[in-house]
Amino acid sequence: MTDMALTIRKQFGEGDKIRDEGLATPAGILRFDDIAYDTKDPVYNLLDVYRPKTGKGKLPVILSIHGGAWVYGDKDVYQWYCMSLAERGFAVVNYSYRLAPEHKYPSSFEDTVKVCEWMIANADEYGLDMDNVFGVGDSAGAHMLSLFAAALTNPDYAKTCGYRLPKDFAFKAIALNCGAFKIAKSKTPDLTTMLMGAYLPEGGTEKEFDMISAAGHITENYPPVYLMTCPGDFLKDQPAHVISVLEEKNVQFIYHRFGDRTNELGHVFHCNIRLPEATVCNDEECAFFKEFIDRK
Repeated sequence: MTDMALTIRKQFGEGDKIRDEGLATPAGILRFDDIAYDTKDPVYNLLDVYRPKTGKGKLPVILSIHGGAWVYGDKDVYQWYCMSLAERGFAVVNYSYRLAPEHKYPSSFEDTVKVCEWMIANADEYGLDMDNVFGVGDSAGAHMLSLFAAALTNPDYAKTCGYRLPKDFAFKAIALNCGAFKIAKSKTPDLTTMLMGAYLPEGGTEKEFDMISAAGHITENYPPVYLMTCPGDFLKDQPAHVISVLEEKNVQFIYHRFGDRTNELGHVFHCNIRLPEATVCNDEECAFFKEFIDRK
């Protein structure tokens, strides 16, 4: 365990606890907790499913990939945010994955594949419409989602990503919130590049940085994207790396920069469901997803 990982786990954990203090399961939500999706790790290979109680039959489903700088976080931290998405008419799959530095790349992606396979196998039992699957991710989770979506839609990249992909799984659209999409060595390393030593097997070679930078692997087959940041986001310059590629490849996307100089908000502000700006952001993303639902 690195000192940086320990510090992040402590600081992020304290902040998230304060942010979510007093929250409770909404009256209109039905939740299924602590379902094992794999056997590699009894602590992290667990997921929850949330559904609106008024939802009938199979619902469009959102897969949430949590953030936490690749070294922190689990489904319990994200339960309130994910249940707020379920209140908007979706079934939501909220899962934990194995963290760095104990488990380096591609462990978290291997876990994500297992979750996708669990969703396919259990769609009938939990009412998941696998023809209408969407993804949300923030910070490191947005980084993971952006790469996973690239692997699913770019056969050349899929051959080099280092993990196998689920069969018959596709996103109709995704939301990338406050994420990192191009990672490269720098003369003045920031938090993201410094964490690569904990995350990547070889500590961050040029080849590894290219492999984990979604901006270099997006094709015209990439799913539609809702992309957001804010002035208080330390990754606020990252969307530019994918916007130019999405435009070049004619991929449909929306970009929303929330906040202003008097209200900068902050990194992953949308997870603080008490914020009015979070309500707007999450409303917009779910409305964006609903544009792509196949009506049967």
